[in-house]
Amino acid sequence: MSIASSIVEILSPQAAGASVADVRIGLGYTAVSLSEGGTGVALTFLPRDEHCCTLVEDLHPIAGTEAIDLLARLSSPDPIEAALGLACANALVNRPGSDYLPGDVLERIGIGPEDNVGMVGNFKPLAGPIRQAAASLTIFERVAIPQGEIRPASEARKRLSTCQIALITGTSIINHTIDELLDAARDCREVVILGASTPLLPEAFGQTAVSLLSGVVVEDAVGIMQAVSAGGGMRAFKHHVRKVNLQRRYADRHSDSNPSG
Repeated sequence: MSIASSIVEILSPQAAGASVADVRIGLGYTAVSLSEGGTGVALTFLPRDEHCCTLVEDLHPIAGTEAIDLLARLSSPDPIEAALGLACANALVNRPGSDYLPGDVLERIGIGPEDNVGMVGNFKPLAGPIRQAAASLTIFERVAIPQGEIRPASEARKRLSTCQIALITGTSIINHTIDELLDAARDCREVVILGASTPLLPEAFGQTAVSLLSGVVVEDAVGIMQAVSAGGGMRAFKHHVRKVNLQRRYADRHSDSNPSG
């Protein structure tokens, strides 16, 4: 089962009892707020030319619809619909909880001088500290030709298999590349899903090698909806969200009985 399908299956019972209060599809991020409380965000992949001026043809108005209908969009091949689905999933799960670990993601993983690090998505604030600590850093992004340590995203599947640490953007769930990336990183010592799009739902990652989920919890729903509407990104979010980490136990990653595997 794909990661997207696992998220939908796990959260569907919870989503069936919830309704959508508000949705914003911004230039940088998409945000969903639920009537029962809870707000989540996910990166907006800008539409391609084949879209008409209405981005989601068959889902208007969105406010007032059942959350389960929006959640199901996570499996859509359309990136706008998938972003809506992931933001809805995050609204369902990204709540304050005692299991969350505070702080920066690099404080939660050990990077040594012999480690090769592969980063899917260019998280610029992390790049400098990783370069200082690791043997090498390779960043995979949507570029046509290599640009120094930044390589085309198409190379990630082959190169991650040679890394000890893999940092994978949560937006790979939206464009449905997450499954092949996790397969490539199956032998890595640490596999981290990170970014504001990351669903803090460890059971959705089955028997993958994911060791840490590093995302955000929205603490100011009004502020985050305004920031998204204005085209804001993580810099605009900083007063409205809290960065958190959620570790997956070794047993969770290797249990043959995990139903999401």
